[in-house]
Amino acid sequence: MKFAEKSYKIFEQSVADYHIDDDVDAPTRNPYDTSTVEGVLYAKNRIDAVQWHLEDIIRDPEIDPVAALELKRRIDRSNQERTDMVEELDSYFRSLYADVKVLPDATINTESPAWAFDRLSILALKIYHMAAEASRSDASDEHRARCAAKLAVLEEQRTDLISAIDALLDDIAAGRKYMKVYRQMKMYNDTDTNPVLYGAK
Repeated sequence: MKFAEKSYKIFEQSVADYHIDDDVDAPTRNPYDTSTVEGVLYAKNRIDAVQWHLEDIIRDPEIDPVAALELKRRIDRSNQERTDMVEELDSYFRSLYADVKVLPDATINTESPAWAFDRLSILALKIYHMAAEASRSDASDEHRARCAAKLAVLEEQRTDLISAIDALLDDIAAGRKYMKVYRQMKMYNDTDTNPVLYGAK
């Protein structure tokens, strides 16, 4: 089993584990050593799973405005954690491929490996929830049919994305592509760059 397929199975496991409690405040029980890449992948998807449900909650039209503000701030913190974890994954890949001799005609990819895994993690959540909609007993036949059609597209996307990520990793390992990581320079969480936080007028 290649790395992207193995990673997707970890994402699936995390999604299923989240839905045992189905609670954004439930503790994370990572079955992997958190110092391993498997542990990081599981934790990454757990952040995504919690944030997915936070985004659902904040769209409640009856939500209390004060609660919504706190939830928005929690989502902002979650986004920063997600970004930090993606960068941790990229550090893993940079170390993994540090000794690769890059070929003279090597090219750069449009995104780093970790950001591709970020998309794969979100895709695991989309597939889980679309499958639930496609089999929802209290929904109309038309709703289930629409969701089943969307699910088929998402599953095709999963196959393509797993294949593309593994091809990218193969190319990096062979020196045909090289990694160049640009750290996410998020300004709104930084007290030095957000004018509201540093008190600019």
